[in-house]
Amino acid sequence: MSEPFDMHLVQCGARLRRTPYFEATQRYGPLGYTVYNHMFFPIRYDTLENEYWHLLNHVTVWDVSVERNVEITGPDAAAFTNLLTPRDLTKCDVGQGKYVLITGDDGGIINDPVLMRLAKNHFWLALADSDVLLWARGLAYRSNMKVNITEPDVSPIQIQGPKSKDVVKTLFGDKVLKLKYYYFLSTKLDKIPVIVTRTGWTAEVGYEIYLRDGSRGVDLWERVMEAGKPHNIKPTGPSDIRRVEAGILNWGADMTLDTNPYEVGLGWLVDENKRANYMGKKALEQVRKKGIKQKLVGVEIDGDPLEFNMTKWPVKKGDKVIGKITSALYSPRMKKNVGYALVPIKQAELGNTLVVQAPVGERNATVVKKPFLDPKKDIPKS
Repeated sequence: MSEPFDMHLVQCGARLRRTPYFEATQRYGPLGYTVYNHMFFPIRYDTLENEYWHLLNHVTVWDVSVERNVEITGPDAAAFTNLLTPRDLTKCDVGQGKYVLITGDDGGIINDPVLMRLAKNHFWLALADSDVLLWARGLAYRSNMKVNITEPDVSPIQIQGPKSKDVVKTLFGDKVLKLKYYYFLSTKLDKIPVIVTRTGWTAEVGYEIYLRDGSRGVDLWERVMEAGKPHNIKPTGPSDIRRVEAGILNWGADMTLDTNPYEVGLGWLVDENKRANYMGKKALEQVRKKGIKQKLVGVEIDGDPLEFNMTKWPVKKGDKVIGKITSALYSPRMKKNVGYALVPIKQAELGNTLVVQAPVGERNATVVKKPFLDPKKDIPKS
């Protein structure tokens, strides 16, 4: 096992939390951390490119329990949860998950969680890095609905890659292989209570295991590693290379409170015929009527391989800054620099040329279709 990461490099005091898998992940030598939803999040265990290739060719395990869940229960839970999102949750079955947006009254994107419906009036929201718990509690107070909104003892890990089916079959048997994309089942592993979902943030074949007893994190992690040993399983951080190739967006980078679903290509998450009211409904109706003024587009950036952007690089047309790069990096498989740019709608046409002000100097860029690979999501659904 590797030497533990020195947490003094990222921690001061006891304000930040550690995940139930923290001790186990330390054994495998994470090379860095970030803070996500007030918790420590391993960035990587190897180079980003090595982890990318391992995801594509083998199987990976990734501690995503920083995606803190918000649990909504109570007599009005279904109606209240439906108030949070433009998706029509009357079309979500018990035992089914949905990728949803949570929108503000102006139509801006507050978060983009995976929602799971555990019972008629029982929902989980697995969240990106923003305080939806506080938003939901404030909205519930004003709504006069009878709901309970809490952070449950729920901690997901992801098992992703072409060998992931073999790993989960070893852990849970054939029943887990019958799960359809975005569905889940409740079960136990050696008396460890879990929910297994057919989901992931990699655009590869994959599963997530939601641990329902935080005291068993190390036990679950090591059982996963043991089951994956014949298939060369390795822990990794998030594969931004793969998610950019697949057109997956990252809240806080590619979408924020200041962008609406139509601007970032997520208009399909707005059910335009939804009868029930929801936060942002009137604003989004106006956006549909008037059209958008800016758009998140795919770009290919010329030149040598670029490192993953740490800031939002300016985008120019001529001598004028007209937008920004939200995510950009080098795809080893495509042998190109690819990413997303938020630009005025008149600059969003395919084939349009732009100039990116990267830290290494100006680079020419071309607007192209996204996602860059597997537009019908055949890989994760397989």
